[in-house]
Amino acid sequence: MFDEHLTIQTERLILRHFGPSDAAQVRAIVQEGNHSTALPPGAPGYAGGIAQWLSHGVHELRKSGQGLHLAIQAAGTIIGAISLFKTHWGTGTTEVGYGIHPDHRGRGYAPEAVRGLADWALGPARLRRIELRATVENSASIRVAEKAGFTREGVLRGAGFEDDGPHDVVVFGLLRGETGPTFGGRLDSPRLILRPFGKRDAFDLLAAVKDDAEMNRWMPWAPGYTLERALDWCTRLAHSDRVNGLTFALEPRDGGRLAGAVGVHRADQERGDVEIGYWVSPWARRQGYAAEATKTVAGWLLAQGYIRVQLTIATGNVGSRAVARRAGFTEEGILRKGLPIPGGRTDAILYGLLQDELQP
Repeated sequence: MFDEHLTIQTERLILRHFGPSDAAQVRAIVQEGNHSTALPPGAPGYAGGIAQWLSHGVHELRKSGQGLHLAIQAAGTIIGAISLFKTHWGTGTTEVGYGIHPDHRGRGYAPEAVRGLADWALGPARLRRIELRATVENSASIRVAEKAGFTREGVLRGAGFEDDGPHDVVVFGLLRGETGPTFGGRLDSPRLILRPFGKRDAFDLLAAVKDDAEMNRWMPWAPGYTLERALDWCTRLAHSDRVNGLTFALEPRDGGRLAGAVGVHRADQERGDVEIGYWVSPWARRQGYAAEATKTVAGWLLAQGYIRVQLTIATGNVGSRAVARRAGFTEEGILRKGLPIPGGRTDAILYGLLQDELQP
């Protein structure tokens, strides 16, 4: 029930299965005496057991269907481990645990890894609830749960046991529908990096909007755009809604200015549908970036478990309609006055893409 080839990528991390090629890094962790904090439960405390553990032991939980152990990797280095366990497929529930090497703590890696795995568990894996527990004294783990978007649900008296005896345990939970499509992550296409907006994008964003006729014709937020609004968008607003959507900045792989954006909106995991939209900077048009980015985001959303991705495009926006067709979307109908534009509303064409329609 758990994919043996599973790989999850967040903004800075890769979550993946352990394997024999990790022997040198695991040995270093064991020799440092950090196996109990940076490796999964059951990891050997001596070098002689590493090969057997990497080949078989670390995978037993996955083979049983009750969970999995993943390495947390940053810039090619294993910095910790994260696990799902007590997975009940019939009820759709699981529990998450993690550990970060002491040398890599304090950088936000733990909440990023927890949210990345939770997004996968509640998305493609189709589980409905993920739980995280921490002793009441463990303020660091409590902060991780809160930063990862979990809700504090209560305290179990004496439910934890440490070397000094029983401890009260705080229970946190995250449900399907409470997690957005990503944890502020990054996607890659052949020519583009799709990443979160940052302060450095503000001047390019202003230049793309301010004097461009197409942007001011179709984007209701474009007229009168200022640097202050661009900075507010890049540093705050583009990151403010992780429940219903997110926005990717488009960065050419070979360098250069901000090429545009793709936004994910109205994500509804219960119904399995989501909407996306896009715009391209004047200096990056007619290079196929919009279709490439749209197809990349749509494919990623469908892989996360969404059944349907849709676009809503003004009937007069010929360029965007061509992008939708090139990205594989099907024209489905007209929404009368279905789209706001500067100065009012216009008829819009609804385009849809289903799970079995995505082309390579």
